[in-house]
Amino acid sequence: MRLPLPAFVRRHARATLRRFGLDVVRFRPDVHALARRARLLAEHRVDVVLDVGANEGQYALELRQLGYRGRITSFEPLARPFAVLDERARADPEASWRAIHAALGERDGTTTIHVAGNSYSSSILPMLDRHVASAPASRFVGDEVVRVLDARRALLEHAQGRPFLKLDVQGFEATILRAAGDALDRFVGVQLEMSLVPLYEGEVLLRGLLDLLEQRRFQLMALEPGFADAATGQLLQVDGVFFR
Repeated sequence: MRLPLPAFVRRHARATLRRFGLDVVRFRPDVHALARRARLLAEHRVDVVLDVGANEGQYALELRQLGYRGRITSFEPLARPFAVLDERARADPEASWRAIHAALGERDGTTTIHVAGNSYSSSILPMLDRHVASAPASRFVGDEVVRVLDARRALLEHAQGRPFLKLDVQGFEATILRAAGDALDRFVGVQLEMSLVPLYEGEVLLRGLLDLLEQRRFQLMALEPGFADAATGQLLQVDGVFFR
């Protein structure tokens, strides 16, 4: 019979870990953001995930680690991260992960993306000084012309079953949501990055994105902490998880 550790032992162990920048948290939906997301996806019977702004496939890999076994379609426009994404998708043990080399937008065509030094902060929109000051590695280092697919048509093509839309497009979220039009009605849920302060020129902030999704009958069910300023501790971005 295993006895639980005394409370003072747990507190001491946790305090020791925190001195080294580490922590231990129970992996339960009531206390852990990833466990909460996994429970929500299962509760709403999601069986298709459209991963827009996939970078190297980090989000899809995380879903697999959380136990999601359904279909994933990832969209990534930049050549270097797409090469990694495509290799990971081809190696998917579920054989149900597809990578598409394109961005989504208002219409088919091409556009220029500003490429960030850290890759995942790359954006169609100009980056503001606040972002660079908080994350110097995110500074733009070049431009790349990329293919764009009509968002409505692309989403309609891939949104079978009970689909869930993930957007991580660095300030371009509102543009894609509006361009999606009635295709958004097919989705049972949406996850997107929302800025609390302006980080990209012309982006719609958290309050505007909340209003936009509420108008489309999505309810906010979880928030996941995102990008923060390490020097000040200020939280700059969160991920919102919405379901109908």
